[in-house]
Amino acid sequence: MINLKKVEPGHAILVHAAAGGVGSLLSQWANALGATVIGTVSTKEKAVQAKDDGCHHVIIYKEEDFVARVNEITSGNGVDVVYDAVGKDTFQGSLACLKPRGYMVNFGQSSGTPDPLPLSALAAKSLFLTRPSLMQYTATRDELLATAGEVFANVESGILRVRVNHTYPLSQAAQAHADLESRKTTGSVVLIP
Repeated sequence: MINLKKVEPGHAILVHAAAGGVGSLLSQWANALGATVIGTVSTKEKAVQAKDDGCHHVIIYKEEDFVARVNEITSGNGVDVVYDAVGKDTFQGSLACLKPRGYMVNFGQSSGTPDPLPLSALAAKSLFLTRPSLMQYTATRDELLATAGEVFANVESGILRVRVNHTYPLSQAAQAHADLESRKTTGSVVLIP
């Protein structure tokens, strides 16, 4: 799970792909921590799910410029943290949405790898950028157990509701990947052996 230690009550955060498997969980968790959650999605149907998962504001990025809308929602202040699993299509806009000393967490690239970023681009607002890998946060058995324990405790308490909206037989793994990449899915995608 993405580390949410930078999210505090009163923070504004932006979650791209808010109706996806990880986006859904991030939105729920950040809402439970007291943050104002702004989510981006591609369709009205996904917007309904994102609202249900705790997004206070949902932007349908095919209909609205998400940077302008975030600016409007935050009265020009920007967000404290951006969680971006999309990559190339949202990367520069995500940086623009951050307030000074904001955190950008890029944990995926469904639209492709972002263009190289000169470090000086972060300097204008003293931004922080990270590309976390689960393997670095669960490198030891104790870290794995602690992380898994926290996630499962939040599922058990009802803070997190895992959505499994799409299942595929293992023989259709290529189709599952194609559907994920084309943003046809919501929630978690499960392959059944």
